[in-house]
Amino acid sequence: MATEASTSAAAGAGGGSWVEGMSADNIKGLVLALSSSFFIGASFIVKKKGLKRAGASGVRAVIVGEVANFAAYAFAPAILVTPLGALSIIISAVLADIMLKEKLHIFGILGCVLCVVGSTTIVLHAPQEREIYSVAEVWALATEPVIVLAATFVLIFRFIPQYGQTHIMVYIGVCSLVGSLSVMSVKALGIALKLTFSGMNQLIYPQTWMFTIVVVACILTQMNYLNKALDTFNTAVVSPIYYTMFTSLTILASVIMFKDWDRQNPTQIVTEMCGFVTILSGTFLLHKTKDMVDGLPPTLPIRIPKHDEDGYAAEGIPLRSAAEGLPLRSPRAAE
Repeated sequence: MATEASTSAAAGAGGGSWVEGMSADNIKGLVLALSSSFFIGASFIVKKKGLKRAGASGVRAVIVGEVANFAAYAFAPAILVTPLGALSIIISAVLADIMLKEKLHIFGILGCVLCVVGSTTIVLHAPQEREIYSVAEVWALATEPVIVLAATFVLIFRFIPQYGQTHIMVYIGVCSLVGSLSVMSVKALGIALKLTFSGMNQLIYPQTWMFTIVVVACILTQMNYLNKALDTFNTAVVSPIYYTMFTSLTILASVIMFKDWDRQNPTQIVTEMCGFVTILSGTFLLHKTKDMVDGLPPTLPIRIPKHDEDGYAAEGIPLRSAAEGLPLRSPRAAE
């Protein structure tokens, strides 16, 4: 009997089967993350229809998706929730094929399969959510990895003035670092609200409001530098690099802050990383095949060409974004 009990306990600690390996909170987080991906992926198609009523529905779908994503972080670890954002790309691609008749390239289908396989691998081996009993406990965990904050400030004040306009990794690095901090703060807020709704009021703690301020500041900073990256470099280059760095740094921040891997064995950790790399491969393949379907050149220039105030190149030809085929506004005109 003792042997059976110890075997059962070991199986639970090691992940076990689908039922044994996923807690109720992880399942809630998984469902919310999948719902978020569905609504966000569907919203792209609804807005692309170009109808007024459909456009309003698309905005509502995005809002619902973001709320579901916010709630998912309150129940499940970031290593489970964040990579599942790639599923919104799959949903968008499949719905575009069905509703907009935008045929999916064979390599695009392969990219979708890779994303599904990678997501399934991560879901099956994700760590259990850490038990948190107060927002003050989250604050203590958040103040440990000060090196992330230091790296962010060094990037912003040291490297951006010199290299922001010439090195794509500078702007995207700031977006990704600040984005990972915003996700950790969103998770802290989600935990605070979850505890409050369960009867343990966390709104009386100043840390809850500090996390709120951090979320707002991080989102504003993230959007500022992401817009700068999109204005300076091609969207088709920015998007996959940003997704890779943001997801990687968010997982790293969660591992450091919430000690996710302390509750797992090396086999599970390596399997999760393999699943993550599989998702990245599928995402890059989807972006590449999108360029092939759109008829774009196989190798895109990283920087957007300089242009005059009237929006024309030296040859007198209107400049267009290599990623979207849309006329570009002059930075001076935008000012």
